[in-house]
Amino acid sequence: MKVAVLGLWHLGSVTAACTARHHDVIGLDFDAATVAGLETARAPLREPGLDELLAQGIKRGALRFAIDPAAIAAADLLWVCYDTPVNADDQSESEWVLERIARAIPALAPNTPVLVSSQLPVGSCARLAARFPHHPIACSPENLRLGKAIDAFEHPARIIVGAPVIARGVLEQLFAPLGAPLFWMRPESAEMVKHALNSFLALSIAFVNEIAALSETVGADAREVADGLKSEPRIGARAYLNPGGPFAGGTLARDVVTLTGLGAQQKVPLALIPAIKESNDRHRGWVARKLAPVLAGIAHPTVAVLGLAYTPGTSTLRRSSAVELCRTLAAGGVTVRAFDPLIRATDGDHHDLALFGNPADAVHGAHAVVICTEWPEFRNYDWPVLLAAMSRPVVIDANRHVEKVVAGHPGLLYLTVGRP
Repeated sequence: MKVAVLGLWHLGSVTAACTARHHDVIGLDFDAATVAGLETARAPLREPGLDELLAQGIKRGALRFAIDPAAIAAADLLWVCYDTPVNADDQSESEWVLERIARAIPALAPNTPVLVSSQLPVGSCARLAARFPHHPIACSPENLRLGKAIDAFEHPARIIVGAPVIARGVLEQLFAPLGAPLFWMRPESAEMVKHALNSFLALSIAFVNEIAALSETVGADAREVADGLKSEPRIGARAYLNPGGPFAGGTLARDVVTLTGLGAQQKVPLALIPAIKESNDRHRGWVARKLAPVLAGIAHPTVAVLGLAYTPGTSTLRRSSAVELCRTLAAGGVTVRAFDPLIRATDGDHHDLALFGNPADAVHGAHAVVICTEWPEFRNYDWPVLLAAMSRPVVIDANRHVEKVVAGHPGLLYLTVGRP
């Protein structure tokens, strides 16, 4: 089967590399620099195992890349995998994706199915179907996780597919090697599944963090409360109920905003869904609120921030809450020293941040250290030495990532979400 993958940043490069294990893949992107990097097996961002998987597909001849739509003329399927941009208000810039789809579809043979996995507002497939009536338009919402994307792609619990009947045979052939059950539905339902799923996860995070805020005032431990909730069979052990930092990155917020906007557009009164973002936005100030009394009275406060990447295992800073924190603190007169195992001063558009090459230099003399990205190696640092080098041993760790390895240090002030 010949599969064309359109859009080759994170979702697209992972999809192309994994699909090339089973099918003949041509990756199409209109950004020449992205394609040039992929042709040398360099993914556009760090994802564990991805460069190696790209190299394997290229070596076998099962994976190649192009910037010219003519290269996809013989494809049996066009798989749209753009990572939809999100603006500062967490709104999807869907027209950017739709315009690129419109540039690619005319290169396809008539009746070639188009499968959309990009996060687009419900109704986008219907718009494409009306504009390109000779191509069946289907939707299978992506379900990858940064840092664990290859495993998520290759071992899905199920695959949601919204498709007209005429496209189902091709899609069954596409997904057959993954061995997961296919849940068939209409395209609009598949689009809504993604909005609803991300909004439900966002709701769970906002809910448990509000429980945590209350727990901090009454002597309860929100982690213990969450464990109690997850022991309830009607909730379950894998529920998204882990008190800690706010959800960030735009992915969850995008769908909350999309559903909120849809309610306004359709004149359907919504109360719960709009409140999710309001609650999360309030929780985004938790670190700053905890730092305020710690830094009070210090003439020239210094804070070390460990971890900048959006999530462990990746190098993307897009919508990183850690970067946002650094800039907020700096705007308030705090000297910020940042360290991340993957991020360097020459990476991306963050030249305003003071980046250090190792954690010891970042922490030395600091009045507090904030753990942001949960890199596993942070737990292996010599914390007694790091804490001793600080002006005062203060650790703010929303997700309790290094709690066990810093516990017991003399004079340590350890602050975490959901505990007094």
